[in-house]
Amino acid sequence: MTPVELSRTVLHAVRRAVDEGELAVTVPERVVVTPPGPGGCGDYATNVALQLARPAGQPAPQVAALLRSRLLHADGISDVVVTGPGFLNISLGGAASVEVVAEVLRCGGRYGHGDSLAREGVVRLVAAREVRAVVQLDALARILRSQGALVHAECAGPLQAEWGSVLGVHVDGVCGENAEVGVRPVPASSDPLPLGRDAARWALLHPAPHDRPRIGDEYLVQRESNPLFRVRYAHARSRALVRNAADLGFTAEPGVVADQPALCQTLADHPRVLAATAAYRAPDRLARHLVAVADALAPLLPAVLPLGEEKPSAAHRARLALAEAAGTVLAGGLSLLGIDAPEHL
Repeated sequence: MTPVELSRTVLHAVRRAVDEGELAVTVPERVVVTPPGPGGCGDYATNVALQLARPAGQPAPQVAALLRSRLLHADGISDVVVTGPGFLNISLGGAASVEVVAEVLRCGGRYGHGDSLAREGVVRLVAAREVRAVVQLDALARILRSQGALVHAECAGPLQAEWGSVLGVHVDGVCGENAEVGVRPVPASSDPLPLGRDAARWALLHPAPHDRPRIGDEYLVQRESNPLFRVRYAHARSRALVRNAADLGFTAEPGVVADQPALCQTLADHPRVLAATAAYRAPDRLARHLVAVADALAPLLPAVLPLGEEKPSAAHRARLALAEAAGTVLAGGLSLLGIDAPEHL
């Protein structure tokens, strides 16, 4: 169960409670689920009971208990715990991670894409005429479009030719210098063009917009200290595993992989991260998430293929499916940042 699906499940529980007269409230358009905060538990948490308590005229813990009783019977949910003033902490069953992996493999690079911004009309983005701003503009346009938005991306002045030819930046138009600029991150301290497209874009997008990016050769070295290398290496390893498994005569099949909760969680979080990246206009959120996926994938990689005379089993197929799904998320995320995901590194 993905966060989007869980959100719909919680919303359905609210709607049923309203339809059956247990809650006298207006059903919200959406319910937000996030990883549990301090004092929480389970896989996800929501404060929907606190939001509904006042209009319902009931204490939040009572609303939470009412929703808990309904959620416990929902497919894919193994437990629901009420904590604090009325937070619902939801644990997903082992089959939930299987569903996430199957969904990733079904959707491919479009996993996490949605239509949450489809009703907002045309979103006009205007960037300052500066290299980091136009790279952020280009990435934001890609990410917003992945969430259904119609985007018109403009720059407050003509682009330098190298911003397009080297960095792959595309804009829909050029506006006057007096236009209201909405994309204005802290500029780079030096010219990123010598790094080439992929390293330069990562150097400009990975730091938060309010942080000054460092431009240096550290983004070109192939070592663990370079987060871009870790992300691209994890993707390349996942693709190599798929090729090697085919040579051994087996393919991926989603199944329970109980010893990889961190990786399963990061994959399930991907749609939420994309939505938040679009909502907050912050490509660094997606970049940091890709690093988290790559780091969570690393411990799984040595255990995917059979060793020695060992025959491929259901466990191997399940681990291969999980690794392939992680690689798919990494490739899709890098694509939205305008960065290549090579299969060989």
